[in-house]
Amino acid sequence: MLTVGSVVLGVTDVQRAAAFWSAALGYRLREDGFGGFAHTLVPPHGACPMIALQVSQTPPPDHPRMHLDLHVADADEQATQANRLESLGASRVDWDSYPDDPDFVVLADPEGNLFCIVDLSHDQG
Repeated sequence: MLTVGSVVLGVTDVQRAAAFWSAALGYRLREDGFGGFAHTLVPPHGACPMIALQVSQTPPPDHPRMHLDLHVADADEQATQANRLESLGASRVDWDSYPDDPDFVVLADPEGNLFCIVDLSHDQG
């Protein structure tokens, strides 16, 4: 049986990425090769997925085929979390592919990796 072990982010500055994602998600950094990566962020209480930080010198794509979706309960929490993550170093993305009534906002981490904050209460009508 296969399970998702980790999501891998390409980064140029491992410590900067580790600081951001640890603060954002409450993960802790392991640097002992756990999961096959030198730098792995492990969620509290053993929940999955982990986030592996892989050194990369290539810039992230403008429209990645894979990304993280972070879920929140409602629009107020979405706004609160987006503001909190911006205070940690994330930036809002001027996303050119928003639908007419989006349930998500697009941000970039300090390394430029895109992710979304999704409002789970949004009516998909």
